[in-house]
Amino acid sequence: MAFRIQTVQMENYGSIPLFKCSDFSDINLIIGENATGKTFLLKALYSAVRSMEDYKRGDDVRTMSDILSEKLRWTFQVDKLGDLVSRSAGDPLRFKIETVHKEINLEYQFSQSANTKVSNVITPEAQKEGNSVFIPAKEVLSLFSVIFKSREVDKSFGFDDTYYDLVKALRIAPSKGKNYSVFAKARKELRAVINGKVDYEENSGKWYYKNEVGQKFSIGATAEGVKKISIMDRLLANGYINKESVLFIDELESALHPNAICDFLDMISYISQEMGIQVFISTHSYFVIKKLHLIALQHPGKVTCISFGKSAEPKICNLSEGMPENSIIQTSVELYRQEVAEEL
Repeated sequence: MAFRIQTVQMENYGSIPLFKCSDFSDINLIIGENATGKTFLLKALYSAVRSMEDYKRGDDVRTMSDILSEKLRWTFQVDKLGDLVSRSAGDPLRFKIETVHKEINLEYQFSQSANTKVSNVITPEAQKEGNSVFIPAKEVLSLFSVIFKSREVDKSFGFDDTYYDLVKALRIAPSKGKNYSVFAKARKELRAVINGKVDYEENSGKWYYKNEVGQKFSIGATAEGVKKISIMDRLLANGYINKESVLFIDELESALHPNAICDFLDMISYISQEMGIQVFISTHSYFVIKKLHLIALQHPGKVTCISFGKSAEPKICNLSEGMPENSIIQTSVELYRQEVAEEL
């Protein structure tokens, strides 16, 4: 059985006073206005999942507390962990995640006085297999060497662990052995969208884009959308992603044309359906919501929507049952009404 997040409970977690969900699907859409908690939720989930993947991996003898503490600090870029606790909360931050594998659950809590260590941790009984990936809103290919230097040489805040983990994953060369046929099809579709591919040259430490006729361009002269899609192509090619992975994508629409958004989401839906890979996506885009609504109508129960609002508990619904009430859709409708009024 592929890995899957079943239940999450969060209290006093930064901008999220309370969040509970036991209705996660293959694809989970997170929407809401700025500063309502979308990225906080993504990073909290990613930190937990990646920590469970690093726990007991190979010869690593670090405790779960040590792994989690470091991951939280570098992912959220805080001087002390207590800064993650909601300022108005008198109670501690609490987090609990349950998965389909009962031996791979995680629970922790800490107060505002916590420094660099999470001391109250209920540790998973086993390590989670696979490699999960967080694709941030900003592209990373043109900043590849800068991100490495910031973390590995300078050891300074700037690019959080979502960026650092991603560039390490992208550095892995494409696998020449057997890969999933599902990924081969997905890669073919992605390359059709960008009319070429992006390659990394180990000797120079630089990325280049090659179009379908073989012309080569530096990554700095390449469109942002091409770079974003190429990241997914590379992760599928080098085998970093497998059926145990969880994908976290922050602001999927960033730098993508609406047509590319639809193609990208079709690919995400395909690999999720065929491989059982769970996906979490945050967005401000009406196109993303609408496309996922159409995917949900084709596959009822496949897409869960989590809608964050200011000073309100998140609303959770099955996207096949209708578009949720939220400011993105309301604004789109209002603009349409204004346009009709002007035309008339």
